[in-house]
Amino acid sequence: MRTPYVAGNWKMNLDRRRAFELAEALRNRAGDLSSVDVAVAPPFVYLELVAQTLGKSGVRVGSQDVCDRAEGAFTGEVSAAMVRDVGARFAIVGHSERRHVYGEDDALTNAKLRAALEGDLDVILCVGELLEERDAGRTEAVVREQLQGGLDGVTSEQMARVTVAYEPVWAIGTGRTASPEQASEVHLYLRGLLEGLYEARVADGVRIQYGGSVKPGNAAELLSAPGVDGALVGGAALTADDFMGIVDAARARG
Repeated sequence: MRTPYVAGNWKMNLDRRRAFELAEALRNRAGDLSSVDVAVAPPFVYLELVAQTLGKSGVRVGSQDVCDRAEGAFTGEVSAAMVRDVGARFAIVGHSERRHVYGEDDALTNAKLRAALEGDLDVILCVGELLEERDAGRTEAVVREQLQGGLDGVTSEQMARVTVAYEPVWAIGTGRTASPEQASEVHLYLRGLLEGLYEARVADGVRIQYGGSVKPGNAAELLSAPGVDGALVGGAALTADDFMGIVDAARARG
């Protein structure tokens, strides 16, 4: 059975004081994490502070993005080695805001994913469709293209370090949430795609999170849906009460 995995993406929110206070609250409330994996992704500038504050709590720290290059003259970019050096242990790539606000395509997402793996980071690969794509019946085609493109050249051995997050773009920050049935349908489809790309043993080990307006009030129902292995949380990750409520739902499932 796959261990539930709940990760909080803080996006471009909080200041230094509030980042410390949130990390401190999570550290104090983490408790026994033997049945669930928990992580947060603060802004780059607070990575080291949050990693130090969380210490040995068991809550892992990662970056919200990563450069596709290892080093060099790439102004404004941050490499896998840099984020690992300040305490990060994973990176998020392919988030819908990177794709649709900043125009990142599958090729760049794949380059970032491979750079993260080569830099000794685990990865959360995000996939998901726009509302107009869902309405046009293209959900499966879109997530298939994103998953296959994002994993191009990734070996079976490397897949042990990859998590997939299904985030329907129409449900991110909108208050709308995919129903458990809608989420399950896409998660099971993604699992089938993984089985086509890798042997069943490898595919079965990959966790697939759901992301999109996950809250304490709907977390238990979403996390109990077939094929859903955890959550990638946005707005609800910005308060300890809400985030730990989702963690507790995953802990109960685990």
